[in-house]
Amino acid sequence: MSAHSTDPNGQQAPTSTYRLQLRPGFGLAEATVLLDQLHRLGVGAVYLSPLLAATPGSDHGYDVVDATRVSEALGGERARADLVDRAHALGMKVVVDIVPNHMSVARPDANPWWWDVLRHGRDSVYARCFDLDHGSGPILVPVLADDGDDGRAALSELTLTDGDLVHFDQRFPVAPGTYTPGDDPADVHERQHYRLVSWRRGDSELNYRRFFDVDHLAAVRVEDPGVFEATHAEILRWGVDGLRVDHVDGLSDPGGYLRRLAERFPGWIVVEKILAPGESLPASWPVAGTTGYEALRTVCGVFVDPDAEPVLTALARDHGVPTDTGAVDHQARSHAANELLRAEVRRIAATLPDAEGSEEAVTELLASFDVYRSYLPEAEPAWARAVRAAAERRPDLQPALKTLDRAVRDDPHGETARRVQQTSGMVVAMGTENTAFYRATRFVALNEVGGEPARFGVDTAAFHEANLRREAAEPLTMTALSTHDTKRSEDVRARLAVLSEVPTEFADAVHRWGARVPLPEPALDLLGWQTLLGAWPLSDERLVDYLLKAAREARLGTSWTAPDTDFEDRVRSWPERLRADADLYAEVGAMAESLREPGWSNALGQKAVQLLGPGVPDVYQGTELWDLSLVDPDNRRPVDHEARAALLDRLEQGWRPPVDGSGAAKLHLVRTCLRAREELRPTGYLPLAAQGPSAAHALSFARTVRGSREPALAVVATRLPVTLADAGGWADTVLPLPSGPGEWTDLLTGRTLAPERVDGLTTARLSEVLDHYPVAVLVRQGAVGSLAD
Repeated sequence: MSAHSTDPNGQQAPTSTYRLQLRPGFGLAEATVLLDQLHRLGVGAVYLSPLLAATPGSDHGYDVVDATRVSEALGGERARADLVDRAHALGMKVVVDIVPNHMSVARPDANPWWWDVLRHGRDSVYARCFDLDHGSGPILVPVLADDGDDGRAALSELTLTDGDLVHFDQRFPVAPGTYTPGDDPADVHERQHYRLVSWRRGDSELNYRRFFDVDHLAAVRVEDPGVFEATHAEILRWGVDGLRVDHVDGLSDPGGYLRRLAERFPGWIVVEKILAPGESLPASWPVAGTTGYEALRTVCGVFVDPDAEPVLTALARDHGVPTDTGAVDHQARSHAANELLRAEVRRIAATLPDAEGSEEAVTELLASFDVYRSYLPEAEPAWARAVRAAAERRPDLQPALKTLDRAVRDDPHGETARRVQQTSGMVVAMGTENTAFYRATRFVALNEVGGEPARFGVDTAAFHEANLRREAAEPLTMTALSTHDTKRSEDVRARLAVLSEVPTEFADAVHRWGARVPLPEPALDLLGWQTLLGAWPLSDERLVDYLLKAAREARLGTSWTAPDTDFEDRVRSWPERLRADADLYAEVGAMAESLREPGWSNALGQKAVQLLGPGVPDVYQGTELWDLSLVDPDNRRPVDHEARAALLDRLEQGWRPPVDGSGAAKLHLVRTCLRAREELRPTGYLPLAAQGPSAAHALSFARTVRGSREPALAVVATRLPVTLADAGGWADTVLPLPSGPGEWTDLLTGRTLAPERVDGLTTARLSEVLDHYPVAVLVRQGAVGSLAD
């Protein structure tokens, strides 16, 4: 067993995970059937989206309505137990996504706790479960349509049915003693512990904490021991091996929550947490690590050519797209705090002596963090940097900022500190990921969750440094390339990375194309051309759905709350207008075709270094073949597992597929790497540096394997394949391999290498190692075992 095989709680971690998005139609029973196929692929653990009962019709499970039972829509308790039993019988682990921060209140009649709170108000036994401001009056429920009348017309449509207030398809409870037959529904409504109000009032007046700006996801107070028990008792009895904790930054006390969870759950725990470059998890958290966005940032970034930055920056500037990502970020975050999360800002300001004068200071502070959240008192430097940045940007707010700073420092566990910390992560996520990434579209391969668009790519030294740090500090953290939250899949980013090798050709093309068939806003236009090339070919429906979401998130020409019909009609007509210009459409297709093969090379390279590098790699459903998905819900489309099974059958018979449109080469790589992880249990990390004219195009490292003292596993990937080809290929470039006895075998081709001795080093010619695939997985003889079969 590897020295790094157990997490901080002593529980063995999985060697890898495979993420499944469960939904009605693909529930627990279907996932159980798939386990044999995943086992054959080499997967160490099946990693499931949330299992608890969710809003009727939910296709993702994050909108939990009942924490005490498994979703019947997914198959219920019997199906859950069957899956766990079958996985364990195969030697696989089970990891489940949990959602401790919030519950759905979209259908009050589906959530028994919320129903009781609406019925009984602060006297409800469940009132302690939700983060409610009872002192502000009745609970505001922003569900009424509003045509400028503050919802009055919609409110007049209220009816009473079977003793409940009914608003179209939603039912609301009536408090005991507040209704007799024949009463006017409006009068009954006025007697309740809640008020149905215009949907427009949610962002500014809501008196319960939400998940981001989603009114129908009400925050849960898991910091209360009783609430923790009520929301986790079901989960803790499942006998699963790992938990992925969703949105840990939204919790009142993440560290306290995780310590309580670790005391009750002996397995592998990872948190959905986006770390800024250079940031680490608090040392006091008893978790194995994060869900891997920091790994995604470096793995994908190392395949981007930084030399493209001036050309692509000039393209964006000429196109009218902002290139100062810091300024765009701050503007978007300020809007998130000042508009979308106004209710949260007001609630924070109300905890200060001069509430009205403090709102601007709170808004400015929330927009000034360089991390998603400070964890006080541990991460005090992050807090201090935010206060300093806010004061420098707004000197006129210094008195109010000093008051806010003092209140937080005097009581880092108090209400002011707690609410600022809970809200800062929401402001960053909504401002940066959900808005700025759709406004500053210079090069969208960098605009990824956890990404750093201001930094154009990652050099090999920084890549190796990140891997060394991960192996030393968090060897069992999860790593990922695609998730249900990524803005685009790993293979789309791999294609887009090729554009960084041909920036002038791309810029010239966009200048021509944008002048002939533009989208109605510059940032969206530049995003649209990159999306076409990165995901080509894609249907009109998928393209339009993506562009409309992007435009509404950017809030530049239209928005979710104030849609511009003319603007959106021009977006909808874009695919048709593209095809009407036959020459232009042919140009787009030709350029997209030119990206395919180098894009495949990048995709295989980033997959190889993720799957065999430090950490526990996750494979998102379907990405074992080429997957050109865009942001959700596009990335939750059904996966053709039968097609993958057919290709897997052929691989098991010894087929070594070509790199082509079938994606079988990627499946071959994934299977090879996952089986190698399971068999060899790699540890340690040794960067390998190629030598020769094309050395900069090789990305390689070696690792020790179970039963060996010296590095016996090496991974080689190709970087920047277009410029490599333009330079004439690998020529005499060689890769020095770790010294020691035994020959090296490439698990992908089955060939034994014939290394040479040069200046005392054992070297392999990359022109030979990478003549069949742009990647290689090399194992020293004696460590191969059944993997060579």
